[in-house]
Amino acid sequence: MPRRVRLPLAAAVVVVNAVQWVVSEAVAAAAWSHPPYSYAANYISDLGVPDCGTQFQGRDICSPDHALMNASFIAEGILFAFGIVLLARLVAGRTRRVVVALALAHGVGMVLVGLFHGSRGGVSVGLAIHGGGAAVGILCANALAIIAGSLRSLGLPVAYRVFSIVVGASGLLSEAFVGASAGTAGVFERGGVYSWLLWSSVTGVLLLAGQLRRPGVVENVAV
Repeated sequence: MPRRVRLPLAAAVVVVNAVQWVVSEAVAAAAWSHPPYSYAANYISDLGVPDCGTQFQGRDICSPDHALMNASFIAEGILFAFGIVLLARLVAGRTRRVVVALALAHGVGMVLVGLFHGSRGGVSVGLAIHGGGAAVGILCANALAIIAGSLRSLGLPVAYRVFSIVVGASGLLSEAFVGASAGTAGVFERGGVYSWLLWSSVTGVLLLAGQLRRPGVVENVAV
């Protein structure tokens, strides 16, 4: 695929991916009326649980639009991985292999998040797969942001590089505090998820606007 096609396509994919996630989450949360869904206390994954009227880890769960949220999880994994694999052509050698591996691992992890969910039975194989997939997805996506900011060879703007590192590191740090309080679990989980959604959407918008493609930035990268 020619670079003039690959870069705009990758940029559009990662932007669309972030938008579909945020919109799907908002729609699913709005449909959850009893009890009201809390962005602060409820996990994002609660929106994908199909068992209405159940309780899990002290939270009452009933998500009428669980199918939409699970489809969004799966779509996110596929779209993000596809977009990042296309962008991986900007680098070569070991770095490219690492980027591709992280993108694919994220994709698989998020697909598993959409296919498996927490249930009223408590700890189960499905829940373990869900949790493992989420952990891999969050870790890999934030690591990709940090790597993007660490690459000096592309000649990316300093502001963008600092932004990428700060956002990725903040996402990982936020996840470390998810279990600190039941009332803030959703806040910190979103800190670890919205970080990569923000990074990828900003990256996509800057690429589409030509801000990451001026002379000396991506013209000399591997094709």
